[in-house]
Amino acid sequence: MSAISFLLNGTPVTLTDPPPTRTLLDWLREERGLKGTKEGCNEGDCGACTVMVSDGHGRRALNACILFLPQLDGKAVHTVEGLRAPDGALHPVQQAMVDHHGSQCGFCTPGFVMSMAAGQINGVTDHDTNLAGNLCRCTGYAPIVRAAEAASQSPAPQWLREQTDPAFIAQRLPGAPAGGTNPRTADELAAWYQANPDGRLIAGATDVGLWVTKQLRDLGPVAFIAGIDDLRGVTVREDEIRIGATTTLADLLPAIAPHHPGFAAMLRRFASAQVRAAATLGGNIANGSPIGDSPPALIALEARLHLRKGDSRRTILLEDFFLDYGRQDRAPGEFVEAISIPRGPAGQPDRLKCYKLSKRFDQDISAVLGCFDIAVEAGTVTRARIAFGGMAGIPKRAARVEAALTGQPWTEAAVRSALPAFAQDFTPLSDMRASAEYRLGAARNLLLRYFLEDQGIATSVLEVEA
Repeated sequence: MSAISFLLNGTPVTLTDPPPTRTLLDWLREERGLKGTKEGCNEGDCGACTVMVSDGHGRRALNACILFLPQLDGKAVHTVEGLRAPDGALHPVQQAMVDHHGSQCGFCTPGFVMSMAAGQINGVTDHDTNLAGNLCRCTGYAPIVRAAEAASQSPAPQWLREQTDPAFIAQRLPGAPAGGTNPRTADELAAWYQANPDGRLIAGATDVGLWVTKQLRDLGPVAFIAGIDDLRGVTVREDEIRIGATTTLADLLPAIAPHHPGFAAMLRRFASAQVRAAATLGGNIANGSPIGDSPPALIALEARLHLRKGDSRRTILLEDFFLDYGRQDRAPGEFVEAISIPRGPAGQPDRLKCYKLSKRFDQDISAVLGCFDIAVEAGTVTRARIAFGGMAGIPKRAARVEAALTGQPWTEAAVRSALPAFAQDFTPLSDMRASAEYRLGAARNLLLRYFLEDQGIATSVLEVEA
């Protein structure tokens, strides 16, 4: 027998042996009768199912449709029904939505309200970014953003701060048992994975969740690893930046920005605030997707992957981890512990730029993602590392393009002379996102864009002047 405990709108809940892949959304609506949390896309895109989840790592908006019940152990969950104050007063964001006419059909409104409430309590003022994971097909976004702006002028209710405080949560919940399918340490995970080498590791479930909600797959034995704190966090050392595998992309973004702002800018376009708050860097790598957004940046930075199986550890270059489509250099029972990015000498300028091409700016899968780290000394290219997603069955370096650039003058003519080498590095496929011809042409253009930006020429379509 195993049990999980969490707070639901301030009230303790204990579930004994819950189905490990039952979603919070289904449980709320079917077992608790809390119908305010809506099912729209059921894949973490539309935001209609947004709830607020709080623990020792903070308060964040998450998609209940791809959040499994065991992931809530030891946390506090607030739904739209739990935003009204004990005295019956509306939450400031609810009142602002009324005052600014932010709702019509109301289907998406609870999700917007929960994203806004999480943003308000966290002091978020970039409402476009905060609400990019919430879709509205009736009202239009202008009144909703006006409501968010108005609500941000009011303080978050004190009662909500108290109910989402880690001390409050810990006082009202029993101590969580260690081990089993909710390991608390990397050692416990290593033991479980050795005993269950065919088991499935679930961190944020932003990918695996769709295997359940869309493909109706039975995942077999599962272990939920997002609560393993010794696999989480970013440590900046003199020679490297080390990132724990369960570090969320939301936590990674501000930590990496001072060192590699181009990487951070690309992460800002990784899905939505709800997904970034759950998705982990280790998961984005370990799933082996050819269009995962983080591997090209990390490969361009010569990142290393730290793997563990039982008590044995090994380190490989991240680019060597991806063998072929659906195949990675990872043995049964072996898991990602951390990723490390080497740091150059103090004062060495950051040269990384990442470019994501997709049909939508927000909330879209990349058609092509190119990352460039090209060092130039005295007008000559001394080192080039270029990596792409969406151009092959795996994230892959443009080795022949790199060779064509290295040792050449850093001029437009030399850059253009290297462009034909892209056809030697990649034979992309055509699919619903882009044709092979588009992908190859776009990759060449991104190298030109990198060069032009390096010369101080504005190239961003988001920066338009009259």
